[in-house]
Amino acid sequence: MIYVLLSVVCSVLVSVLLKLARRFGIDIGQAIAWNYVVASALTALVLQPSLATLGGSGAPWPALLGLGVLLPTIFLALGASVRHAGIVRSDAAQRLSLLISLLAAFLLFGEQLSGLKAAGIAVGLLALLCMVWRNEHGSTDSGSAGWLYPLLVLGGFGMIDILFKRVALAGVPLGASLQAMFALALLVAFALQLWRRLRGETRFTLRSALGGAALGLANFGNILFYLRGHRALPQHPALVFASMNVGVVALGALVGVLVFRERLSRLNLGGVLLALLAIMLIARS
Repeated sequence: MIYVLLSVVCSVLVSVLLKLARRFGIDIGQAIAWNYVVASALTALVLQPSLATLGGSGAPWPALLGLGVLLPTIFLALGASVRHAGIVRSDAAQRLSLLISLLAAFLLFGEQLSGLKAAGIAVGLLALLCMVWRNEHGSTDSGSAGWLYPLLVLGGFGMIDILFKRVALAGVPLGASLQAMFALALLVAFALQLWRRLRGETRFTLRSALGGAALGLANFGNILFYLRGHRALPQHPALVFASMNVGVVALGALVGVLVFRERLSRLNLGGVLLALLAIMLIARS
């Protein structure tokens, strides 16, 4: 379980780094672009993937291209969500994206709906409603951004998970698919930053590059330790899945409330607890 714990820490660390970025003068867009440079390099060094399978006729390039676009853009949405809605609700929204994955499993991949899964989905939707509900005392941002960005995070990560499933069904080794996704995401992320630079909206800085390197280490660590957790407990995938999701929501809540003094209404806090319950119900099913 040490690998799962390390993956949880790295996942929450990504949100913490996004939260601290503006405080230290780091441009989030630039940091996200440099993050993929580091993640791509670490994938090549640590996983040493063979890219030969990507040249075959069965390579899922539409899904890979979709991931190449979604990965950097959802990172931007996550950064905005952490800034406007806080770490607690952003991490919970990210983990509740499994609701979209489950709906896709039933509608697109032929999975059967069980009673526990139905209950988990219902509780998850209620949790989402409670977490995005805002009032003048309980929300980090009193405007629409306080609920809009968590919803974008929910939808974006759900779509990413669906595309991951498409890639997995194609039989491409994980290391090769990660290398392709990170490389495509790198191109998209830097294209966005070059467009911003041409419009005079940003200037490339060493500080943002260093912030991106730290973000890349945390992002890659999250993936690497999660994979190793599954390899260490091959007979218990539900345990790894539940521990990862519950751990991120719980640790994210602790860090958000205790370290960043994020204020949650009782309804928002109830939503976090319901999110934990929904994840456990779905994992148990």
